[in-house]
Amino acid sequence: MMKKLLPVLFLIAGLGAGAAAGLFLTPGPADTEADAKAPERHAKETTDKANKTSGHSETSGKAGPYEYLKLTKQFVVPVVEENEISALVTMSLSLETRPGISEEFYEIEPKLRDGFLQVLFDHANIGGFDGEFTQSDNLEVLRRSLLEVARKDLGDDVSRVLIMSVSRQDT
Repeated sequence: MMKKLLPVLFLIAGLGAGAAAGLFLTPGPADTEADAKAPERHAKETTDKANKTSGHSETSGKAGPYEYLKLTKQFVVPVVEENEISALVTMSLSLETRPGISEEFYEIEPKLRDGFLQVLFDHANIGGFDGEFTQSDNLEVLRRSLLEVARKDLGDDVSRVLIMSVSRQDT
């Protein structure tokens, strides 16, 4: 009989200990508000620090901080050598923009993706993804070309194209 009650007693003790821990470890209202504002402060401090080190001003002549808009899907670019795919390059991109253009951005995202893919294909065709393709100068050329396409569709509201990730998988 005792063998059957022991698991039930452990279950009740565990539930009680979990409930007590939840009550004692739950932050109070003052802690919750401070914690909720912490990511905003961290993002502002990080942006300020990055702007000071990169020489960019936070507002770039416009009101408010930048907004970062991520393109929804990765780009997959084939690297072709001797009429065969020798590698696939995947990239994730974001745009640094003036706040408030996200609706316009998402409306024309298919057109932006098409333009970006053309730039990425051209970059692959000239050997941009061969050798040390992550070298700063090589990526800067790519960023400038992508920025030209973004500005063609969104104007000067776009200040930078950010390469969030890039990888190459040889076949």
